[in-house]
Amino acid sequence: MKSNSPLKVGVLYGGNSEERDVSMQTGKAVMKACQSLGYKAIELELQVSLSPLIEAIKKMDVIFIALHGGSGENGQIQSELKKIDAIYTGSGPESSALCMDKSASKNIAKSNSINTADWETITENDLALIKIQCPFVVKPNDQGSTVGLSIVHKESELQAALDIAFKFGDEIMVESYIDGRELTVAIIDGKAMPIVEIIPSHELYDYECKYTAGMSEYECPANLSQNLSLQIQKDAVRLFEALGCEGYGRIDFLLDQNEKYYFLEMNTLPGMTSTSLVPKAVAARGDSFLDLVRQIIETAMK
Repeated sequence: MKSNSPLKVGVLYGGNSEERDVSMQTGKAVMKACQSLGYKAIELELQVSLSPLIEAIKKMDVIFIALHGGSGENGQIQSELKKIDAIYTGSGPESSALCMDKSASKNIAKSNSINTADWETITENDLALIKIQCPFVVKPNDQGSTVGLSIVHKESELQAALDIAFKFGDEIMVESYIDGRELTVAIIDGKAMPIVEIIPSHELYDYECKYTAGMSEYECPANLSQNLSLQIQKDAVRLFEALGCEGYGRIDFLLDQNEKYYFLEMNTLPGMTSTSLVPKAVAARGDSFLDLVRQIIETAMK
């Protein structure tokens, strides 16, 4: 590419996951930012297969993956892009698949001495094997954005929670419930951003609280001691590396009343909407949404 030519960016969004609507919002926001940055940007709306978009993708300098959930976040799309030597934002196929598997990523955290709540994974044939005591969280093992998630406070609520979760996957995670503060750490180019504390209006930061303006409050930087903030950020970076992530991502934690923090999950393609957390984190260090999009693209092209 000639130095005086505008960067050609393909913004890949849509897909057919449960998070399609959020991906559409992310894609539109990133597209607008790319145009403001002077890039020659085109929209690449994914339906089911990447095949109809391949020729357009090959003409781009970089693909900004604005997909969430499903094949866009579990490594399938990344694998297809890798086969045609396309440069793209975010983590590679193996890391994406690992992080989408909540149980597998929690095992990595545990092996790196990072606290995570006790959990079990079950299929519909294992229901009698649940050993974790109430209250606990029931959620699909491979979905994002709290899709299919419920809190079970008493045994009579279990079947309804399972019915919801099994709509979205064949393997379910049952995880001890931790009553604590919700924290998240964005990682960009290997560096931790200011910690965001999420204060949802519901019992937990569910889909509605995530994507409906006014349903949650946010504090960034979170009101934590300097030592605790640095330790959480240090472990976030350590886990980002242990999971093989690249470019950028977001790690969610819970902080209990004793200031013990627990890893929840890694998001390899976090949202980039008006209510999203990564833009809030970079704003706290003085960077704009345009700065964020530019840095993600530049990191991908290193």
